[in-house]
Amino acid sequence: MIIKTGKFVSHAGALQWGSGKVLEVNDNRATIQFSDGVSRKIAASHFDTLQPAEAASYLPPPEVVAVVKARPAPRKAKKKTVAPAEG
Repeated sequence: MIIKTGKFVSHAGALQWGSGKVLEVNDNRATIQFSDGVSRKIAASHFDTLQPAEAASYLPPPEVVAVVKARPAPRKAKKKTVAPAEG
């Protein structure tokens, strides 16, 4: 199988990862975003474990929505009391 950017594949040895979308390919490895949400680098020597997959079988990982934490209002500084001067 020829691995190209944008193709959909599955890994024969790790079906629990689900289908993946090839993000990048070079001479040594391919970077693949799998449906389980993990981006993995597969060495070229292991390309034979990748199989074609249907585009519909790829479920992109859900986008993580940034949670903004509420910050408490700043505390007001306490007024310093000055002791009355004697004398």
